[in-house]
This record gives sequence, structure tokens and C-alpha cells, in this order.
Amino acid sequence: MIQESNWTTVITPKKSWFQLNLKEVWAYRDLILIFIRRDLIAIYKQTILGPIWFLLGPLFTVFSYTFLFSEVAHLSTDGLPGPLFYLAGTTLWGYFQSCFNGASFTFQSNAGLFGKVYFPRLVSPISMIVSNLLKFSIQLVVFFIFLIYYIYQPGSVIQPNKYALFFPLIILLLGGMALGGGIIVSSFTTKYRDLTMLIGVFLTILMYASPIMYPLSAIPELYKPILEYNPIAHLIELFRYGFTGRGEVHFYGIMYSVVFTVAVLLVGIVFFNRTEKTFMDTV
Repeated sequence: MIQESNWTTVITPKKSWFQLNLKEVWAYRDLILIFIRRDLIAIYKQTILGPIWFLLGPLFTVFSYTFLFSEVAHLSTDGLPGPLFYLAGTTLWGYFQSCFNGASFTFQSNAGLFGKVYFPRLVSPISMIVSNLLKFSIQLVVFFIFLIYYIYQPGSVIQPNKYALFFPLIILLLGGMALGGGIIVSSFTTKYRDLTMLIGVFLTILMYASPIMYPLSAIPELYKPILEYNPIAHLIELFRYGFTGRGEVHFYGIMYSVVFTVAVLLVGIVFFNRTEKTFMDTV
């Protein structure tokens, strides 16, 4: 009989909700890179323009918003040029939405793979977050091109400042928030498929509750406290203020976003680990 000590790796089911095994995820970092490469190839395969689509999509959206909300509806842009104002919001929102959608369908999208081979299941949504970060970087280039263009226009009111240094924190929080919220949803949708129908509705409501098409300064004081419960709103305003000098930034808003992200990420990992033991019976 072979003794357990003769094995280099012993796979056992998790006995506790809080047995996170994050060290094991780090040990599989090479697999994360493989999944990232797989995701990028799957997106570009059989397309003529390839990565250029990640530039065209935001541009179409931004010019549509500029025409509808700025020129037709005359919504405030805090004195910023319409394209630059909307790019600041849609670029961040696009990253969050892509990450949240991808994480929300982790178990359903990878059921075939999960049922054949063992690896930390958390590797899959993490790789998706990173691959979306590469796509986000392409779209960010568009924002910086517009930013530089408008900075050097006569009478420009754009004033980048030290708050732009929070940019890495903003991306980290958006990715963590999307990962945590997405895997919570994924943990429940393995058993309750009806919840998948609500993901699109939830994201639409959240988008309109975020200062993407309007600045926080345009919200009546009566409703502003309600909107401030949205942690994404503070991150978008911080990003816009850091690179343009226009927007509302509050220390409590930044701290609220940090605490919210940490909480939802921890809760998400706990639920995810709990679900991965039995999801093959229900997915």
C-alpha cells in the first residue's frame, strides 16, 4: 500500500468555508498565463481587424453619447469636452462590465474543463480579469490621445493633478470588485439559473447609477447621498478628476470603495470555494 507521504501533492475536499488556499492559486500562475493567451486568441481568431475592434467600440459609444447627451439633451459635462468626459467614464465602465460578466459565468463556461482535470477553480476568473486588463489598456490609449489633444487646445480647462497617481488603485479596485461580485453571482447561478436573466438588468441599473453620462455635480443634493452608495461612482469621479481636474473627490468615498471591494472579494471567494465542491451536480 502506498503511503500518503510518497505523494508530492494530495488533493482533498475543502472542509471549511474559510479554507481559501490562495497559496495554491499562486502555484498555478503558469496556468493563468495559458488561460490569458487562450482568451485573447479566441477573441481575435477569424476577425479581420483584430484588436482594432477594442478601439472602434468605445469610439462609436463615445460619439453617440456626445451627440445624444451633450448636443441633444444638453447634459452637463463639468465644462469638459464631450468626447473626453464620456471616454473617462465608458473606459472604466467597460473594464468593470467585461470582468463582471466573465466572472458571473465562470462555472457554466468552464463546466467541461472543471469536470475533467483538477486545478484551483479560482484560476479561471482571475485569468479573465487579467486578459480584460490587456483589452482595457488598448482602450486607455484612446483616452490618453484625446486627453493630450484637448490639453493643448487654446483655453483648455483640463488640469491633470496628483490624484492621477491613484490610477493603479482604481484599476485594482474595479477588478477586485468585478471579480468578487461576479463569482458570488456565479456561485448562485449554478443552482438558480434564473439569476442569469437578472445580470444584464443589474448592470444596466448600475451603469445609470454611475457618473458615466453625467457628473456627480449635476445630481440634486436630495439624491446625491443615494448615488454615493455606489462604490464605482467614486472611482470614476476620482479617475476623471485626476486626469482632467474636473469632478468631485472625497476621502470617505475612496475609503468606502476600498472597504467595499475587500469585503465583496472575501465573501465572493468564500462562496466560490463552497460552491466548487458540488457545482458539477447542479450545473
